[in-house]
Amino acid sequence: MPVPRHRLIATALAPLAALGLLVAGCGGGSSTAASGAGGKITAVGAENEYANVIEQIGGKYVEVSAIESDPNTDPHTFEASPSVAQSVGAAAVLVENGLGYDSYMEKIASASPSSSRKVINVQKLLGLPGSTSNPHLWYKPETMPAVARQLVADFSELQPAHKAYFEANLKKFEAALEPWVKGLEEFSTKHPGAAVATVEPVADYLLEAAGIKNLTPVSMQVSIMNGTDPAPQAIALEEALFTEKKAAAFVYNQQVTGPITEKFLATAKENGVPVVGVYETMPPGYTYQRWMEAELKALEEAVAHGKSTESL
Repeated sequence: MPVPRHRLIATALAPLAALGLLVAGCGGGSSTAASGAGGKITAVGAENEYANVIEQIGGKYVEVSAIESDPNTDPHTFEASPSVAQSVGAAAVLVENGLGYDSYMEKIASASPSSSRKVINVQKLLGLPGSTSNPHLWYKPETMPAVARQLVADFSELQPAHKAYFEANLKKFEAALEPWVKGLEEFSTKHPGAAVATVEPVADYLLEAAGIKNLTPVSMQVSIMNGTDPAPQAIALEEALFTEKKAAAFVYNQQVTGPITEKFLATAKENGVPVVGVYETMPPGYTYQRWMEAELKALEEAVAHGKSTESL
């Protein structure tokens, strides 16, 4: 399988990010990670969905920032600037996705080592091999609870006096996730046999958890994700999902588009197939839980009522 475009671009940019940190730092890394204003724990989430979970667990004792947060840009083409390198290098806690999706984080952190910095690599946290083909781990129902629990452990080690506070926030976080988890469990019962078309494997973990069949060939998804042209046979098969009304909805990545995906979008609309827009970074105005609920609701509206939700 070709190396995903996320991995190729992030790897190519990593030396520039590390150089930016070295230039900005001038004095090298420190042995201890920095604290924010008022003694708060300084934390960075590579993607804003992870930053949001950091904020929910850390609350008033954490100062958090996100590196990637614009839902209107292609995260595959993200470039780590010197200011990003400085933020990452100064953080006491880092959360990165792994699987090559945000490898600049590891490169920057290694250029500014700290004996006390806590790094949560979600791929490693979930025990996933490097060969895992779908890097969009935040759509897996088990991902964020695992991240939240690890954050409690790390925050409690850095600030033991506030352990009870972090644990209480974890309970609130998990309770707020319950409607989404329950909705996923109920979807397959309400809509047995539901099937959709996709372009990339962005929300595939969510589709799987909801019992929704993905009719798009894996070869098509891999080609689109890697930025290569799909085979003509795959394109014809994808278009037939719309013209022959085999797909109940078209799950469309709003952040990574091009002539081929836009052609599929037009074909879906021409044939009355509802469109569900999904994202790689969390849209503004949402918490992680509300975002996941909104995506599931959009899928249900499409499958049950033929209604499109192209953007949140």
